[in-house]
This record gives sequence, C-alpha cells and structure tokens, in this order.
Amino acid sequence: MNKKQKILIAGAALFAALFLFSGIMLAWQYKDGKQSADSFETVAGLVKPDKAPQPGTVPDHTGDDTEDNDPTLAAFEKYAAVQEQNTDFVGWISIDGTNINYPVMQTIDNPNFYLKHGFEKQYSNYGVPYVQENCGLGISDNVVIYGHNMNNGSMFADLCKYERENFYREHPTVRFDTLSSLGEYEIVAVFKTVAYSEKGFKYYHFVDAADEDDFNAFISQCKALSLYDTGVSAEYGDKLLTLSTCEYSRTNGRMVVVAKLIVPEAGGNA
Repeated sequence: MNKKQKILIAGAALFAALFLFSGIMLAWQYKDGKQSADSFETVAGLVKPDKAPQPGTVPDHTGDDTEDNDPTLAAFEKYAAVQEQNTDFVGWISIDGTNINYPVMQTIDNPNFYLKHGFEKQYSNYGVPYVQENCGLGISDNVVIYGHNMNNGSMFADLCKYERENFYREHPTVRFDTLSSLGEYEIVAVFKTVAYSEKGFKYYHFVDAADEDDFNAFISQCKALSLYDTGVSAEYGDKLLTLSTCEYSRTNGRMVVVAKLIVPEAGGNA
C-alpha cells in the first residue's frame, strides 16, 4: 500500500468518525429536546387552573379569608403541586401567543445551576428559566430572569421577536406568578446589548435601587437603548421584571425585555 492510498484510507476513516459523531450528537440533541418538552408538559399539568366565574354569578367580595379572596393563598394553591415536585421552583413565566410558558427556578447557593439542568435536575442543554441569585421575589426593585434562546424556538427564543415593534404591540404584557402573588407586567423597554464587555449595559447589576435617582438612571438607560418607544415608563417604587436571553447578531449578545408590575388602581378590580 503506497503513501497516497494510506492517506485516502485515513481520510475516509476520519470522515466516517466525524459522520458517526455528528449522528450521535444529533440523536442526543433530539432526545434532550424531547425530554425537555415532555418534562415541561408534565409540569404544566400540575398547575391548578385559574377559577373562572360561572355565568350569571356575582363575585364574592365579603372579605372572607378564602382562596377566592386571598391573592396569596390563590397563588400558592395554583402552583403548590409544582413546588412539591421541586423546591427550587419559585414562579411561572408566560407570554400569551408565544412559546414562553415555563416554570422559573432559583438556586441562591448555586446561581447558574438551571442553565444546564432540567426541572428534574438532570443535565440538559435546554435548562429552565431561572432567577438571578441576588433577586428577592416580591422584595427587590428588579427581578432578573434568564432563559436560553433555543434553535427550535423553545425557552426564551420568542423574546427575540420583540425586535419588531409590531410584535410588541401584539404582546405588550408578561405574566409572572410566584408562590405568593399573581402578577401581570407591562413592557417598558426592549433593547440589545452585550454581556461581559465594558461597552455593554450591565442591566443585571441593577437589583435594588440605592435611591430614586438610581432607579431613574436605570430606567433612562433602558429607554435610551430601547429599539422603539413603548410609551410606557416606570417610576421609583414600581416593581420591575427583566427577561434576558442570548441574541446572536454579535458575540455575547443579549436581548433584554424590561417590564413593570401593573398595580390595580384603588377601588378597581384586581
């Protein structure tokens, strides 16, 4: 066997090995994606449906300490079965008309655990949306939630659709429920930035405002970077929700959506 034949055989062997490796990786990715989707479907089945008023009935405003009249109890009961399955569960994020409809986790002592782990804590490239470790739900001025931008459109991939203003106009609110409250948020700003760079906006550093000026400075920066004017702003005392995912137009790019909690007016319907 001459040298040329040896090179051809070695090349063919390398090609075959690479082909086999690619096939194995594709099979694993498919399996991982299916397991992730099946897992979230199972978890979603644990969520207790919202109680819809029966036609012709009058809402009960007697003030009794019942599930129907106690928002905290209603929130806990809605997600209690999910929390029983995994105590890292802290809330549920959803946006009507999108694929975003997932449990949200938080591991204060192991901050990025759910970046690469599924709801059952097994390794997964899909992960689970999770809250930044230093954010206190219901306490912090800003709660930051991270989620992957997956090629199959799952997780937080639909956040990138907010690049288009018409998509925002059709999906102006975000639902984020916790074990103690059911919350709807209206979007204040949508922007792109880069992580791990001095040129980027470190939105993830803002969790609790030092004072009113600090809060206003954060909102001003968000509005200045926003891809379009939402017509919505926020003022000191508002509770913010920041959703973050990867954006691939540049290295370490991020798509960020900042929203504020909608607080019912006094005397209005909750």
